[in-house]
Amino acid sequence: MAPRPERGSFRFDKYQLVMAALRASGASMTEHAPPPMPRKWLEAVHDPDYVAEVFETRVPTEKGRRIGFPVTAHIRDRVRHTSGGTWLAARLAMEHGYAANSAAGSHHARYDTGAGYCVFNDLAVAAHRLLAEGQVRQVLIVDLDVHQGDGTASLTAGRPEIFTFSIHAEKNFPVRKAASDLDIGLPDGTGDAAYLARLEAELPRLIDAVGPDLLLYQAGVDPHVGDKLGRLALSRAGLAARDRLVVRAARQRGVPVASALGGGYGDDQHEVARRHAASMLAMADENARVGAARDMEALR
Repeated sequence: MAPRPERGSFRFDKYQLVMAALRASGASMTEHAPPPMPRKWLEAVHDPDYVAEVFETRVPTEKGRRIGFPVTAHIRDRVRHTSGGTWLAARLAMEHGYAANSAAGSHHARYDTGAGYCVFNDLAVAAHRLLAEGQVRQVLIVDLDVHQGDGTASLTAGRPEIFTFSIHAEKNFPVRKAASDLDIGLPDGTGDAAYLARLEAELPRLIDAVGPDLLLYQAGVDPHVGDKLGRLALSRAGLAARDRLVVRAARQRGVPVASALGGGYGDDQHEVARRHAASMLAMADENARVGAARDMEALR
C-alpha cells in the first residue's frame, strides 16, 4: 500500500474501499488485475526525462508539491498499474460494451510533470497506445470530473484522432485551464437539472459528429454536492443519471465505454467510495439495459 500524504485531501485508502463497496453490492462482475503500463508507452506521451525521474524515484521536490505527495517506489508501481488499468478497461470495453478502471483518471498530469494528485496521464497514454496499436482509429475522451482535464487536453492537442470534451466547474482548479476541443465551464452551485440538460444537449450530437470507436470516460464523482473539493451541486441521483446518460448515448450508437475513477473527496472515505461504486454500477446496468433493448429489437 502506498503511504498516505501528510496533508491534503487525497486518501489512498479510497481505492480499497471502492472495491469493498463493489463486492458488497452483490452485483455480478469480473475483476481483472491490470499489467503495468510499459515504459515506452509512457514515454510516447510524457517527457522521457520526467518518466525517468518517476521510475528512479527522484522526482524534484517542486514537482512533488504539484503532484501533492512524494513519488516513492510504491507510488511508481501503483501508477504504472493504474495506467495499465485504463488501457485494459478499454480493451475489455471493446469486447463487452463497458468496463471500468477502479482507479486512475489522472487528468492533470502534463508532459513533463504531474499535478493535482496525478503522476502519469492514463487517459492520454491509453488513447495514444490504442491508436498506435491499431485497436481504434478515433477516440472521444469525455471528462465530467468537477475539475477541468487540463493535462489530457494539452497532451492530446494537435491529434485529430483524439477529441477531448470537458464539463467542469469554471472557478475550480486548475486556475489556468488548457483548451479541450470542447470545454463547458459551469457556475458554482449548478445542480442536477441544469447539468443534465447541458450534457444531454451536447454529448449525443458530439458522438455523432466525432464518430469515435471508443469513449474514454473520466467519471469523477466530485461534482456531488457534498464533495470536499467540488463547487457543483449534483445529488446522488443526479450523478447516476449523468453516468447512465453517457453510457446510453454511446452504447445506442455502438460505441464502447471505458471509465476511469477520477476525483472524489471528503472526510468520510466510506461515503466517497460508495459514490464511486454507485457510479460504476449505474454504468454497468445501463450498458446491460441498452444491450438487452438492442437484442429485443433484433428479434423483431
